[in-house]
Amino acid sequence: MRSAEQVLKQILDFAQNDANIRAVLMNGSRVNPNINHDIFCDYDIVCFVHDLEQYVKDKSWIPTFGELVIMQFNRHDDVPDDQIVFLMQFADGIRIDLSFAKMKMIFPSLEDSLTVVLLDKDQCLPPVPAPNESFYITQKPDQAEYDLMVNEFWWVSTYVAKSLWRSEPVTAKYLFEVIVRDCLNKMVTWYIAMQHDWQINVGKMGKKFGELLSPDLWQELLMTYPGIEESEIWQALFRAGKLMRKLSIPVADNSGYTYHFEEDDRATAYLQLVKNLPKDAQSFD
Repeated sequence: MRSAEQVLKQILDFAQNDANIRAVLMNGSRVNPNINHDIFCDYDIVCFVHDLEQYVKDKSWIPTFGELVIMQFNRHDDVPDDQIVFLMQFADGIRIDLSFAKMKMIFPSLEDSLTVVLLDKDQCLPPVPAPNESFYITQKPDQAEYDLMVNEFWWVSTYVAKSLWRSEPVTAKYLFEVIVRDCLNKMVTWYIAMQHDWQINVGKMGKKFGELLSPDLWQELLMTYPGIEESEIWQALFRAGKLMRKLSIPVADNSGYTYHFEEDDRATAYLQLVKNLPKDAQSFD
């Protein structure tokens, strides 16, 4: 496996030898001083250029970085004509996410607090602060966002219940693990941030939950992950509701918001009703 020094040299040699590339930034986990850089830590590189399309029309430059396992090519969703990215996984384990962006994108890119300048051919960039996580601090929700997240959790929980009654476990799992899970994980994120006075980067996709939650809460969260059996999904759904309630109330109290207990009570009672409803029921009576 190539060392970090070898990879960065390849990137800089590539950029130095291409007159179209005028500056190179690196951002993301590789420049984050607060995380351990393991063998899966990728290289997020942005090259600022005059002409984007030459890298799309002629991809002969890609093998200079190694033997590919798989690659994705994407255009920036917000500005499709201003930035492209090649997500590249190489056979020796190195992962490089190499973007090419038009020169006008360079100053907006510097707003990312996890950024270092690798190359500035034209000496056009201002001094960049040392990398820090300020750009990624979890923001406190306002009352509307908080209410929406709690409401979405309970609302979609009723869809899970309906799917379980219909013996549709795949649908139930999707609704639970995608939509309900996102709501629960967002509340976990807010709860952790609240405990750190809203001055912490909780990380993407729950990656830091295990280290930031108390052991008891961490176990409660893990117990909300069910198998495919109907009984397991029901158990997990009620456990998720209990944990959502346990976290949502202190977040509301900390923020000066209102937790809508009546909505919680009604939704929980409805879930219990559906759970006990015979599979051949013709009504809720």
